[in-house]
Amino acid sequence: MSLLMYFMLDLAMDPLDDLRISTAPNKEAAIEARIHALQLDQPWYQRYLSWLGKFVTGDLGTAWRTQESVNRLLGGAIITTIQLVLAATLIAIALGVLVGIISALRQYTAFDYAITFVSFVLYSLPVFWVAVLLKQFMAIGVNDFLNYPTVNWTWVTIFSIVAGLFWAGALGGELKRSLLVFGVATVVSFGSLAFILASGWLSQPSLGVVGVGVIGVAVAIAVTAIFAGMANKLALYSALTTAVVGIVVYIGVQWLFYYVPMNWGWMFLLLAVAIGVGLLIGWLFGGPDRAVSMRGGAVTAVLMAGLTFVDRIMQGWREYFNHPDIKGRPIATIGAETPGFQGDFWLLGLDRFTHLLLPTIALVLISFASYTRYQRGSMLEVLGQDYIRTARAKGLSERIVVVRHALRNALLPLASVVPVDVITLIGGAVITETIFGWSGMGRMFVVSLRGSETDPVMAYVMITGALAIIANLVADYLYALLDPRIQVTG
Repeated sequence: MSLLMYFMLDLAMDPLDDLRISTAPNKEAAIEARIHALQLDQPWYQRYLSWLGKFVTGDLGTAWRTQESVNRLLGGAIITTIQLVLAATLIAIALGVLVGIISALRQYTAFDYAITFVSFVLYSLPVFWVAVLLKQFMAIGVNDFLNYPTVNWTWVTIFSIVAGLFWAGALGGELKRSLLVFGVATVVSFGSLAFILASGWLSQPSLGVVGVGVIGVAVAIAVTAIFAGMANKLALYSALTTAVVGIVVYIGVQWLFYYVPMNWGWMFLLLAVAIGVGLLIGWLFGGPDRAVSMRGGAVTAVLMAGLTFVDRIMQGWREYFNHPDIKGRPIATIGAETPGFQGDFWLLGLDRFTHLLLPTIALVLISFASYTRYQRGSMLEVLGQDYIRTARAKGLSERIVVVRHALRNALLPLASVVPVDVITLIGGAVITETIFGWSGMGRMFVVSLRGSETDPVMAYVMITGALAIIANLVADYLYALLDPRIQVTG
C-alpha cells in the first residue's frame, strides 16, 4: 500500500474510521476494505458489476467496519433467523388453519363472530407495540410472579369462563350440549389453574408418568375421533396401544436421558423410532382401512414423544431458575441465549426456549390472524361446492364429509401460501429481531444499512430476492402436483 494512497484515504475518513483501522489486526486488509468502500469515483454500474462478479464466484464481500466476511456473517444470521421465525410460522400455520376450519364450520355463530373480531384486532396490532407489552407483562410481570407467587382468583375465574365459552362455541351443538361443554370446560380450566398456581407446581414443573399417560390417552381418543371415527374400533385400539407403549417408553428413557449425554441427533433418532413403532402398531391392528390405523398410531406416537421431551425439559427448571447466570429471572427479554451460560443439552435447550418465548408469541399473534381468515374463506368456498351437498345427500356422516372431502380440498390453496412463507423466512423479521436483540438476517440488514455497509446489504437483497422467486416457483409446482386438474407443460 503506497503512502499516497493511504494519505488519500486519510482525507476521506472520519476519526472513528481512523481508530478502527489503527486497531484492526490486519491494517492492510482494513485499509483496502475502506478504499473499496470509498471508490465513489467509479460509475455505479462498474461498482455493481465488480461486486456481482465476486457474488457469482461465492464471494459476498467484507463488512469493512468489523472486517468480517459477509459469507460468515450471513451464515450465523441465517441460522439465528431460522431458529426464531420457523417455530413461530409453524405454530401460526397450525393454529390458524385449525381455528379457521372451526370458524367456517360454525359460520354466523357467536364463536365465528368472536374469532373474526379477534383476528382483525390481532392483524391490526403493530408488532413493536405487541413486543413492548410482552416484555412488560410476560417477562417482567411473570418473573416477578415466579419470585413472589400470589394467586389472583379473579383472573383465574375470568380465564376459566373464557376457556369454557371457547370450547362450547368450538364444539357447537344444541343448547343443552353447549351448556354441558361450557360447564365441564370451565370447571376443568379452573381446577387446572388452581392446582398449578396454588400447589407450587410452577417452582418445579413436571408432567410425570401420570400426566403423560392421561394426556396420551386423551390424544389417542381425539386422533381416532378426527381421522377414523369412534366406530372404527381397531383404529381406536391402535392409537390407545401406541399411547400405552409411549407410557412404558417414557419410564425407560428416563434412564437413557440421565446416563447418556443427549444431543439433537439422539432426539431425531428417537423420534424416528417412535414414528416407526406407531406405524407398526397401526399396521398390526389393521382394520377396514389399514392406512387410517397407521396414521393414527404415528400421530399418537409423535405427540407422546413430544410430551416426553417437554417433561424432561421441565425437570431442569429448578436448576435453571437458581443458576447464577439466570438470577431468578428465567423469561428473557433480549438475545438468543444467556451470555456465558453453561450446562448440558437440557439446560441449554431450556435457555434457548426462554429466549424464544416472547418473540415467538409476538410473531404468532400477528401472523395467526391472516392464516385464520385465509383458511376460513377457503373452507367456506369448499363447503358450498356441489360434491359436498352430494356427499351429505348420500348419507355420509358429517365427520367424513368434513375430514375426507372438504378438508383436503380446503387445504389445497395453502400450497400456494405456505411455501412462500416458509422459504422466505430467511429474510428475517426486521422489527422483532431488532426489539428482542436477535442477530438475525433482519437485524443484520438494518445495522448494515445504517452503517452504509454496502456488501452485506447487497448480499441480503440478492439472497432474499432469489428466495422469493424460488418460493413462488415451488408453490406453483406444488399446487400443480397436488391438484390433478392442473398440468405442468414444458
